[in-house]
Amino acid sequence: MFMGEYQHSIDDKGRLIIPAKFRDALGQTFVVTRGLDNCLFVYPQQEWSVMEQKLKALPLMKSDARAFTRFFLAGATECELDKQGRVNIPANLREHAGLDKDCVIIGVSSRVEIWSKENWESYSKLSEQSFNEIAEKLVDFNLDL
Repeated sequence: MFMGEYQHSIDDKGRLIIPAKFRDALGQTFVVTRGLDNCLFVYPQQEWSVMEQKLKALPLMKSDARAFTRFFLAGATECELDKQGRVNIPANLREHAGLDKDCVIIGVSSRVEIWSKENWESYSKLSEQSFNEIAEKLVDFNLDL
């Protein structure tokens, strides 16, 4: 399980250090794709396989399902860590997430998310304001906090 928040800088070549606590669980190769909320989702191979199966199960005849699958898979790329524990993030993915210099890398259970510091701070501030309301809505999912 991935958890925690880490700050690192992305260099001019698009390389970003992955926190040491995440490296073993991600493995040597993993998948990076466009995520929701203007961030990137990073999946270990095993979790990516689970996600692929879920996407394959979406109804092909529904345009929303096709659009979501295209969005998610077209941006996906297999990546690997270099000897310094960095990943080279392709330009199209950096652009999607607005990654320019300062980044925030967070663990979210079965995946890692990569955010620009600016986007993460904005998102966190908005989410914090409605955290209690969100928690109340999640009661339907038997989430005992």
